[in-house]
Amino acid sequence: MFKINVLKEKENTVVELSNKDKTAIAKIGLNEGARLVDLTLNNKVVIEEQANFDYKNSYASAILFPFAGRIENGAYQFKFDDYQLDCNNKNNAIHGLVYNKTFEIFEPEEHQDNCSVTFNYYEKNPVDGFPFTYFLSVTYTLFESHLNTRVTIKNIDDKAFPFTLGWHPYFKVTNFQESFLALSCEKKAVFNENMVAEKLADYNFDGEIALKDADLDDCFILKDNKAILKTPDYHLKITSDANKNYYQVFTPKKLPLIAIEPLTGVANNFNNNIGLQVLEPEATYVQNWDLELVD
Repeated sequence: MFKINVLKEKENTVVELSNKDKTAIAKIGLNEGARLVDLTLNNKVVIEEQANFDYKNSYASAILFPFAGRIENGAYQFKFDDYQLDCNNKNNAIHGLVYNKTFEIFEPEEHQDNCSVTFNYYEKNPVDGFPFTYFLSVTYTLFESHLNTRVTIKNIDDKAFPFTLGWHPYFKVTNFQESFLALSCEKKAVFNENMVAEKLADYNFDGEIALKDADLDDCFILKDNKAILKTPDYHLKITSDANKNYYQVFTPKKLPLIAIEPLTGVANNFNNNIGLQVLEPEATYVQNWDLELVD
């Protein structure tokens, strides 16, 4: 039987999903944008909080909305109106507006072979740089060897708004020398010296990227919807059901981690329009991401 428990850890409220034997565990930070703090699948540690890698700098497992990555100078134009976001990354705005919000628990469900919890957030006091109201819901469903994350966004404003949706998980890699990332892509984003995406370039690749000595900070535009992380400890398939899949891959220095971030568009797409979507009033957008252990 899978169970759900609400825990207090330091100043945060954490919701723990787990099976009886604790071989499958997911911890969700209620006060940190309903992010996935830790994840164990079939007794394999897949996501683990790291010391000296503060969430305020790492954005580890943050839900990225209404934009992912950097917005250059925090400025953009939409429907002929100019907007200015607060810059929280030097001269740029980064990673959206919900990563530090407190969510509400809704509809916890416990079953024999899985459990799930939904976390809701209503934006009723929008910032000047994104003056739109919306509802965002995140549902995590945990199985023994699989985690599904479903995000639902509803425009509850009377005006349309632009958006990109993403997720920022870091996966634990204890041995980079024997680890690989398998994917199939057709293009890569081209970044300027400030790591702001400007355009796409052809990059036809089908195979495995050796993570040995890798120094990655790239956005791959996939031919399909999946990437597979192969480590000596586990093989993990990361999938998305977006119509077009942009995967940002980042290896932070001197840490046993790799970020593999499924996105619906590239960074700065409030300006470059690559993957940018518009949500009309009363319209809803639903996105699923899956993490699954594979042979």
